[in-house]
Amino acid sequence: MNHEVNQQGQLMIAGVQAKELADHYGTPLFVYDVNKIRANAQAFVRTFEEYNVPAQVAYASKAFSSTAVLQVIHQEGLSLDVVSQGELHTALEAGFPVEKIHMHGNNKNIQELEMAVQYNIGCIVVDNFFEIELLSAVLKEQRKTMDVLLRVTPGIEAHTHDYILTGQEDSKFGFDLSSGQAEEAFQKVQEDPNIQMKGLHCHIGSQIFETDGFQMAAQRLFRTLHEWKDKYEYEASVVNLGGGFGIQYTEEDQPLELDQYAHALIQEVKSLSSRFDYPMPEIWIEPGRAIVGEAGTTLYTVGSVKNIPEVRTYISVDGGMTDNIRPALYNAKYEAALTEKMNEPSENNYSIAGKCCESGDMLIWDVALPAVEHGDTLAVFSTGAYGYAMASNYNRFQKPAVVFVENGEHQLVVQRETYQDMTRLDLSYEKGKGKEK
Repeated sequence: MNHEVNQQGQLMIAGVQAKELADHYGTPLFVYDVNKIRANAQAFVRTFEEYNVPAQVAYASKAFSSTAVLQVIHQEGLSLDVVSQGELHTALEAGFPVEKIHMHGNNKNIQELEMAVQYNIGCIVVDNFFEIELLSAVLKEQRKTMDVLLRVTPGIEAHTHDYILTGQEDSKFGFDLSSGQAEEAFQKVQEDPNIQMKGLHCHIGSQIFETDGFQMAAQRLFRTLHEWKDKYEYEASVVNLGGGFGIQYTEEDQPLELDQYAHALIQEVKSLSSRFDYPMPEIWIEPGRAIVGEAGTTLYTVGSVKNIPEVRTYISVDGGMTDNIRPALYNAKYEAALTEKMNEPSENNYSIAGKCCESGDMLIWDVALPAVEHGDTLAVFSTGAYGYAMASNYNRFQKPAVVFVENGEHQLVVQRETYQDMTRLDLSYEKGKGKEK
């Protein structure tokens, strides 16, 4: 992996010394290279424009949602996926155009649907039969209509970790195609005058390094749409092939260039449209990690160094599973470096431990570094997705600050939590003062 290093052997992020950021804002600290976010977003957008294909590239905000990042996403012309009232609220606070917001979720409640309909968002991706009933009632009550996609499980498995597979038939998400569930859902939606079905949606997994799975999923969707056209005279205006495009966490990861994913999808949908004599639909995709993952770096300060002779040497840092749960949850792998010793030989092997009171709080089990000392600043790379988004207050640690860096300038975009923030919602308990039955 290539990193920006100055002549003094110091790690630079978008023209600013990483050590300077750590000293100024404290650690743990999430740092985002905004130009990388913009470039990743445009890699998708530009490819669709070059092919003159109607499309929506919707940023999956679950990867990292904050007012600032959604403003950047909007500046780059993307649409937006949300999966909760909180993510929708954040989008509204960021001034995101409501007509470009899509709502996901396998268990949308009445309040979420009411909020989505109230603000006239662009689309709801319907996930189950109960949701059809809820949405129908909300639309009737508010006297509105809503565009929807049906989320289906095409039975395609991506080459990824079992916990993040979502496209196979046995999934908590969507309507199964092979059993006839999807067709039954289609019939129910078509019967409702307030629900406008635009097409189908699928998502086959995450951290995918090839295009075969996406192409197979597109083929499955088109076969279904072709059948529905013959049977019901229905023509979809949208085919949404989801996200899951892989990024590089370590040297072992060899993902495609982002525009290659878009290129393959365009070619496949064009081919299928011609093969089935089906009107060319608008292509929607949902990159999240692919846009922000490699743009993020987490900075830590080294605390204790513990050597166990002939076993391993532990480096403990001032963060851990509270700002990056992925190693504990998925056995995710990362690379790291000492920000002030980028040109020094990495002759020592270390294990990077977090400071939570859990033996499983290990960020990296084996990493080669120069000699590490107390007070060194450690950078862990490609932490822009599902780091801050999944952060917690376990052990009552504060959630980190987030800084954006662009063209040599840095700006705080999420403040570090204070201890007062953590106890703000706590209430005292007084024995005998509770409400009676």
